[in-house]
Amino acid sequence: MTGFTNSPKLIKGGIALVDPSSGAVKRLIAFQYNPDTLTRTLQPQGVASESAGRSEPLRLKGPPIETIKLDAELDATDQLEFPDRNPAAVAAGVGAQLAALETIVYPSASSLISNNVLANIGTLEILPMEAPMALFIWSRNRVVPVRITDFSITEEAFDALLNPLRAKVTLSLRVLSVDDFGFDHRGGNVYLAYQQTKERLAAQAGSATLNTFGIGALP
Repeated sequence: MTGFTNSPKLIKGGIALVDPSSGAVKRLIAFQYNPDTLTRTLQPQGVASESAGRSEPLRLKGPPIETIKLDAELDATDQLEFPDRNPAAVAAGVGAQLAALETIVYPSASSLISNNVLANIGTLEILPMEAPMALFIWSRNRVVPVRITDFSITEEAFDALLNPLRAKVTLSLRVLSVDDFGFDHRGGNVYLAYQQTKERLAAQAGSATLNTFGIGALP
């Protein structure tokens, strides 16, 4: 027997697309390689009191606005070493992986056609097309609904048919909270579970003492 049988299983991050009504999983997109870094920004939502002419510094009107930025690397080199096992890589390089990510921000072609038909027959009100709910998954402690706000692709190296063989996808994600969904929406429930997990983790961090700061009492 060779190898390390006790090696930890590699867990991948990615995006799940879920039906917002039924909760049915429509597609799971795992990153080929986990990004080396995640950049997260939290913008607290304080309360400004117009009547008092100044802010109320200890009040929060909702969860902070959280954004996540990451770079996902795609590379077909390994798959092309075994062409019989990876026909998609042979046919399109990393094109299929790119398309899976890109179509998250596209309305489906069938929806576009359907809305065009409705417009042509004189329908007065046509609702904007609803996309699946995207959940960013980064371990069991971080499953959170998001909206992609920026999507940038850098393609590198091409085969003879100009299919990209390597690519880097830069994603900017805005976390969607109960402020966006409300408390009765499935997305709001997913967000609350995410925040509650964060609070449980915070409780495990323990607390310093005033002696840690070199003081015996607060002013």
